Amino acid sequence: MIDYLPLKRITEMHADEIHQAVSRVIDGGWYLKGEATERFERNYARYIGTQHCVGVANGLDALTLILRAYIEQGLMKEGDEVIVPANTYIASILAITENRLTPVLVEPRLDTFEIDDRLIEQAITDRTRAIMVVHLYGRCAYTEKIAQLAQQYNLKVIEDNAQAHGCRMPDGERKRTGSLGHAAAHSFYPGKNLGALGDAGSVTTDDEQLATVIRSIANYGSSQKYVFDYVGRNSRIDELQAAVLDVKLKYLDADNTRRQQIADYYIEHISNPLAHLPDQSESVYHIFPLLCEHRDELQQYLRENGVGTVIHYPIPPHKQVCYRSWNQLSLPVTEQIHAQELSIPCHQAMTQKEIDTVVKLINRFS
Repeated sequence: MIDYLPLKRITEMHADEIHQAVSRVIDGGWYLKGEATERFERNYARYIGTQHCVGVANGLDALTLILRAYIEQGLMKEGDEVIVPANTYIASILAITENRLTPVLVEPRLDTFEIDDRLIEQAITDRTRAIMVVHLYGRCAYTEKIAQLAQQYNLKVIEDNAQAHGCRMPDGERKRTGSLGHAAAHSFYPGKNLGALGDAGSVTTDDEQLATVIRSIANYGSSQKYVFDYVGRNSRIDELQAAVLDVKLKYLDADNTRRQQIADYYIEHISNPLAHLPDQSESVYHIFPLLCEHRDELQQYLRENGVGTVIHYPIPPHKQVCYRSWNQLSLPVTEQIHAQELSIPCHQAMTQKEIDTVVKLINRFS
């Protein structure tokens, strides 16, 4: 069986270092807000290319806290609008509605799956305060057009970098995603390119005041023990997860390179006209997506032949029960992607034999 994402095999690649790091935390007796967290925050900020990194409990909290901090600073208020891609994982939208802000859905491009920057300006109103850029599947979604619109209309750019750790913008500067906008949210869910052994997340930014407010809100609203400036919440990365992430961070670029090599091999060798491969240049391939009009049949065929796959995602956000008021919206590009997308195995622990098997099976599908 070729599993879609064998986390045990991936963890085993650096098991000795991970065990040592975890043991140091356990033996040290300090499990929250300690040296491991400080070290990871410092190293991850340096890696991403920002001045600040704030470790939090998960990626959804990271997004939610960015928006909440802007509200606390008076830069946003209830009812303000945030432009967000219609094709995204629902967490991007949950963070907006949890803060009583209004999501404005913009269709993606079919060739990239990322937000179509040609459609953003027509979605901007006098209530728009931010553009949320989601680097979906590991591909950089930020563009010079988005930067220009943000400057022209005085909008915040918030990056959802949950799926694109280590990705770079395809320009001369080659800055990493997570450092392109005003603030970025990162998820370290175990299946991510940089994955913890449980839930964890962070916010990166160059805005010192924003980082300070986020850190306070995430610590019950307190920056000084038993003094509460905000109606806060408990959202902190723990020492064990920080220690694990700091080990794995050293190998992230090499792991991403391996994912890119596998993706390149797929692109070169998958030749079935029923399987459409989108433009995924400048991707770190958190997910390798393909489109197939007979997606369910392809998935069943691969399953029967021992290959695990995942659909990212079977139901688009605007068709979910939790957002009933959107259910009648027509977003045809998003709906096509969600009806046809299939993710095939693409991770740093794959063997060449497994890769060849996936290619041969897809090419034989009819």
